Amino acid sequence: MATKKSFTGGLNSIFGDTPKQVKTKKVGRPVTQLKKVLKSSEQGTKENETRATFIVGIELLDKIKAIAYWERVQLKDVINNALEEYVKKSKVKPRPEEERKKEQENNQRLIRTENNVARLPKY
Repeated sequence: MATKKSFTGGLNSIFGDTPKQVKTKKVGRPVTQLKKVLKSSEQGTKENETRATFIVGIELLDKIKAIAYWERVQLKDVINNALEEYVKKSKVKPRPEEERKKEQENNQRLIRTENNVARLPKY
């Protein structure tokens, strides 16, 4: 009875077993915390965050990106810090409730809660 040769060993059969593979870190975005999403702009964001789009000057954006690069932080963190400093220096008077409700009603992407009521941001 003839035996079949096994060629599955490859170089391991010559050099012996290789060390076990080291697990590598997963690359990509970190998993965000689960939260109750009330607006589509909040999907995929962390607690107390929302997504917003603004138009900004090209040179200003380039400077903000440079700050984020050299400080090794995310762009959103630089913008958040700048806006927080501006708000601290300003006296913020809340918008009238009617205006806030009107804006909320006009927002087509609003996600309703269980009782079909959307929340307003708190000041």
